Amino acid sequence: MPNTLLTSSIIAKEAIIALENNLVAAGLVHRDHSDDFAGVGDTVSIRKPATFTASAYNGATVTTQDAVETAVPVTLSNLMDVTFAVTSKELSLSIQDFRSQFIDPAVQAHAQSIDSALCALYRDVPYFAASGDTAWTTLRAFTAPRKTLNDNKAPFADRQMLLGSTADMRALAIDAVVSAEKAASTEALRNAELGRVIGFSTYTDQNIRTHTAGAGTVAANAVVNLLAGYAVGARDLSFDAIASALKVGDVLVMPDGNSHVVTVAGALATGAQNVTVSPALRTALADNAICTIRNPGAATEESLAFHRNAFALVTRPLAPPMGAARVETVNWNGISLRVVYDYDRNLKSDVISIDCLWGVKTLTPELACRVWG
Repeated sequence: MPNTLLTSSIIAKEAIIALENNLVAAGLVHRDHSDDFAGVGDTVSIRKPATFTASAYNGATVTTQDAVETAVPVTLSNLMDVTFAVTSKELSLSIQDFRSQFIDPAVQAHAQSIDSALCALYRDVPYFAASGDTAWTTLRAFTAPRKTLNDNKAPFADRQMLLGSTADMRALAIDAVVSAEKAASTEALRNAELGRVIGFSTYTDQNIRTHTAGAGTVAANAVVNLLAGYAVGARDLSFDAIASALKVGDVLVMPDGNSHVVTVAGALATGAQNVTVSPALRTALADNAICTIRNPGAATEESLAFHRNAFALVTRPLAPPMGAARVETVNWNGISLRVVYDYDRNLKSDVISIDCLWGVKTLTPELACRVWG
C-alpha cells in the first residue's frame, strides 16, 4: 500500500541510515558529535584520545599520570546541501521506493563529499611507504606501512588501509589479499572491503586523492637558504634553487633521514621559496643542506594506512530554520543530518533539503602512513 504520509521525520530517519551505509573512510576514523547546535564556520573543541606511558613499578609506589584529553580545535567549514523538488505523485510512493529514487542518491552525494575530504588529509602526513620500498605485487605493499606504524608506536587494533583504484587493482593480484576473510558492519564497507591483511582492515575508496609534488631542482632537491641554518624545533624554512614550486602535501626528507610534510607553501620568488613543515625539525639544518623531495613532479596515488585516531570527522546538528513548515534533525552514530520539507511557490512543488554540517581534522599524523606503489 502506498505511503501517503512521508513526513520529514520518516525521510530524515531513512536518510541517516542510508548515509551511514554509504560511508567508507568516515566509518573508519574517530568521530566526534554533540547535540549542541552549530553553524557553518564555527570552531568547536574536540577531545583527542588520551595517551599514557607505561613505567616500571619499583615495589613501593606507582607513578600517577593525568588522563589529559587534549582539546583540538576543528572548524565546521562544510555545510553541504542536496535539495530536490518532488511532486505529489512521488510523495505518494512507498518509503522503500522513495528512498531508492531520491534519498539514496542524495546521501550518496553527501557520503562522497565527506569521504573525499577525509582522504585529502593525506596532506598532513609526513610518513610514507615509498614505491622504492614497496611494490603492489607482493605483501611488502602491506608490510612496509605496517613497519612505519610500528615504528611510530601505533596500537595494533583499529588499523585500516584505504586503497585507490590503481592500488586496488594491483592488490587484488596478490593471492593473500584475494583469499582474505571478508567481514564488515555496513553495506559500503562490505562492498569496499578486500579483507584483513597483515593487521590492516583493507578497503577500496574511490575518493583516494592523487598528489603531484613540486619538482624542486633538476636533481629533485631543495637547498636550505639561511646562512645561520635552522635550529631543532624550527618549522618555517626557506629554500633556494627551486625550479618548480613546492606544494602543500609535498614530502621532504631531511639529511638526518626524517621526513616532513609541507603544510604551507609560499610563492616562488627569484628561485627561492618559504615553506612551513610538520613536524618541527628534529635535528639542526645547516645552510645549503640538501633536502630530498619525494616523488618530484609525479602524480602519485595517495593510499592511506592509519589507526582510527589519526583522523577525525566532527559533526554538529543544524538549528531548525525559521519559517520552515516541517523540519527534522537526526543524530546517529556520530553523524547529524537535517531534513527540511517545504513548499516552493515558484516551483509549484514540494522541496526537500537534506543538509549536513561537518569538519575533518588530522589528530595524530604519527598514526598514519601514505602508501605509494
